[in-house]
Amino acid sequence: MYGHAMKLGLLLVAGGLALIPLSREPQVRSRSPFLLTDGERDDKAFPLISPSTSEGLRPDPVDFSPEELRELNRRFGVHGPQPRLAQLFTEGIDQLQPLRSHTLGRLEELRPVILNESRRHHINPMLVTAVLFDELQHAKPGEDLPLAARSGLFSTHGPAQLSVGELVKQGLLPADASPEQIDEARMELLDPDRNVRLLVGKFVRLKQALGLSDNALLMASTSPADAKAIATLAYLHNGKLDYPGRVLRYMQDPELHALLYGTRKPITSPLI
Repeated sequence: MYGHAMKLGLLLVAGGLALIPLSREPQVRSRSPFLLTDGERDDKAFPLISPSTSEGLRPDPVDFSPEELRELNRRFGVHGPQPRLAQLFTEGIDQLQPLRSHTLGRLEELRPVILNESRRHHINPMLVTAVLFDELQHAKPGEDLPLAARSGLFSTHGPAQLSVGELVKQGLLPADASPEQIDEARMELLDPDRNVRLLVGKFVRLKQALGLSDNALLMASTSPADAKAIATLAYLHNGKLDYPGRVLRYMQDPELHALLYGTRKPITSPLI
């Protein structure tokens, strides 16, 4: 009975969302890779993107060449895009206004730590906000409960969906951690403010791995090279090829901009 209900639900979702436009899948174009191998990389500057083959058009930051994809897979183990049905379902989730309002409320609570940590480490706060928005929107029910985290049922935790392995990569947990240390690390990831700090730390680590300047804020709206770098950072965070396009779209969301940079005035009673 449950299986039939599940199938019916998926059919309804697919049918009801058929008119929702899909986000554009990153295309694989044949051009010179912007990523350099470990031996070729210059740690002082990010390699320039090859210009688009369409004259006069701005290069699309989510277009990865076959060489770039091979290099990213070799060094970071990234994957292709989600199946089309999964992308459709993701797009549908984003149309649910009550869920969006709840997500924005959670981001409002995280706003101070997002701004402080991003400023301190020269990370674009809109990139951090966009990633958090996506992860919070599509979180699995119950995964933020301590009991679920301790059970090992979920491999990622907290608002940014980080794994215990990220603590190891940042040098905050030994690779041969004991079960007790791993359990403590999972609880650490469930702390929202701590989780955001670790997300910013992850972007710092990835910037260094890509040869980006530590002081480069990266502004997608002003530089094609920066836009490609941001798309790559988003790709490496999630590992799915359709993810960078969503993050770049969220970074342009007026409501997210207002949440992060808008002026807040206290609400006063009209009787005062």
